Amino acid sequence: MSVEAPLTSGILTDELDETVRPQDDLFGHVNGKWIARTEIPEDKARYGSFLLLAEEAEKAVREIIEEAQEAEPGTEQRKVGDLYSSFLDEDRIDALGATPIQDQLAQAGAVGSIPELLSTLGVLERANVSGFLGVFVDNDPGNPERYIVQLDQGGIGLPDESYYREEKFAPIRTAYRSFLEKMFGLAGLSDPGARAALVFDLETAIASHHWDNVKTRDSEATYNLLPWTDVAALAGAALHGSTTAAPTLLDSWLAALSVPAGAFDEVVLREPSFLSGLGRLLSEERLTAWKHWLEWQVIRSNASLLSAPFVEANFDFYGRTLTGTPVQRARWKRGVSLVEGAMGEAVGRIYVERHFPPAAKQSMDVLVENLVKAYRASIESLDWMTDETRARALEKLERFTPKIGYPVKWRDYSALEVDPTDLVGNARAAAEFEFRRELAKIGQPLDRDEWFMTPQTVNAYYNPGFNEIVFPAAILQFPFFDVTRDDAANYGGIGAVIGHEIGHGFDDQGSKYDGDGRLTDWWTEEDRAAFEERTASLIEQFNALAPAQVPDSKVNGALTIGENIGDLGGLSIAWKAYLISLDGQEPPVIDGLTGAQRFFLSWAQAWQLKIRDEEARRLLAIDPHSPNEFRCNQIVRNIDEFYAAFDVTESDALWLPEEERVRIW
Repeated sequence: MSVEAPLTSGILTDELDETVRPQDDLFGHVNGKWIARTEIPEDKARYGSFLLLAEEAEKAVREIIEEAQEAEPGTEQRKVGDLYSSFLDEDRIDALGATPIQDQLAQAGAVGSIPELLSTLGVLERANVSGFLGVFVDNDPGNPERYIVQLDQGGIGLPDESYYREEKFAPIRTAYRSFLEKMFGLAGLSDPGARAALVFDLETAIASHHWDNVKTRDSEATYNLLPWTDVAALAGAALHGSTTAAPTLLDSWLAALSVPAGAFDEVVLREPSFLSGLGRLLSEERLTAWKHWLEWQVIRSNASLLSAPFVEANFDFYGRTLTGTPVQRARWKRGVSLVEGAMGEAVGRIYVERHFPPAAKQSMDVLVENLVKAYRASIESLDWMTDETRARALEKLERFTPKIGYPVKWRDYSALEVDPTDLVGNARAAAEFEFRRELAKIGQPLDRDEWFMTPQTVNAYYNPGFNEIVFPAAILQFPFFDVTRDDAANYGGIGAVIGHEIGHGFDDQGSKYDGDGRLTDWWTEEDRAAFEERTASLIEQFNALAPAQVPDSKVNGALTIGENIGDLGGLSIAWKAYLISLDGQEPPVIDGLTGAQRFFLSWAQAWQLKIRDEEARRLLAIDPHSPNEFRCNQIVRNIDEFYAAFDVTESDALWLPEEERVRIW
């Protein structure tokens, strides 16, 4: 008769820093020792729990890809291997220099008018070149059972519109202009300094019409359902002052995209004022600048696929300057990323077979079930919500679809052609394949089995249009999840992640969608006001925070509110789900830690991170997630059970007066 090994605490107790009290800094208490001794790898801007798991997944994927190099020719696996081989052939790539993009540069250089610019752009966009409008297909927020094309603002090379206007980014702007000049020179184009100046000025003008990253989060403001004729007229009227004959301005772009008939009859234009502002810039007087901008899109979109001087210059700006990362990732790692971006599910199918045990999925099913039960109980007992809205919230919760581990059906890559001797050609083929795959959805039934992350991705997501929560296989590992440890640590880790993703269905934007994924107002005015009063308090809390590492940069509470609501609701509900799992039993003390202590220590363990200053500043400007230290510490300050677990009192740094604690879900 075998005896099962006792469950572990799931907490790395040797790592706990006794010089830092959990009552003062839970994040530092759990992660301080690790942060003090850890050097961020030279090829990374940050390092921690998510990235440690990602490294393991990357190694596993490398093994799969290298084996695929010897697979039977013509098979899906061999396409994976050939794509990887084309990236690793450095001698051939270096010998070619800028030759692989000369045809596209010539197309850009031959443009003689704004209509020609737009038609050339349409052709190039199908072949891995960025444009000024992002084109993607998703289900229609107003009618979620149908697919629709959505258009998003683009056209800039810096991370965000704020980089073109805020004084703190002035050094980056200077570096960017130098970078542009260098890249034009490497491409063999004349007068690279003049080209760089014109492109930078044009991008600055484009960025001035961008919506900021808070407004682009607004699900209602960005839902603008329009017939194509109105979209084309919007850009044309901005330039010509009337709609007479003006729609041909964008019609030439659409014709060159060569989309299926009817695909663009009706679209969602996410930022209408951006398009009208862009229309004013599409003038013949700016044609030279636009031609050079198009050349830059060709160079920028292909830089990582070209010879070493392009790769190094590209990394020097986007890596060293923007994120502080000193060393380029090894070529094999970049090759793995390329393959995963183009054929991720082909790799994922094998990854799941090798690295995702059935027991993990079974345990996750139980965790999800208990999280849903906890959310149901919490919604039923909310003191700030009326019965009318409560009924709709419960209805939405019941319609949640959890997806765990991997898709039930895998993507078909049979139409993708790969040549082991043509890296740039492969990138173009992959872009064309994906463009066709996306647009082929128009007019078809909604595919609710589709995944938008690969199984080997260390992350999770909530999709409001599908009302689904998705947990790829690779995140279901320590420190988030471990079948050999006590439930407290699993609920404080992956349980809070599950709760976080469910919570996105009820955050400031997700709460605008009903259980069918329809963007609709299902709240009473009274309840929405009560909800927004609570979210405003949370925004105010985070607005006051600045990381000690970069004290000159504060958190943007409005930008991060959705993720902060997800964290707060996720951890609060995970605690309730843990209590459900106990079924009235007293949790054991393990390693001298109570169940409640293990729960919160596991939460802190999950946010382990060390980050470079440059990357910290970049993320504060553009990332909807708060810095990890605040995702840990500021969230627990709002949860009463944390105070009880560690006897937190008014004299402790993490104390927050009870009347200031935010309770939403």
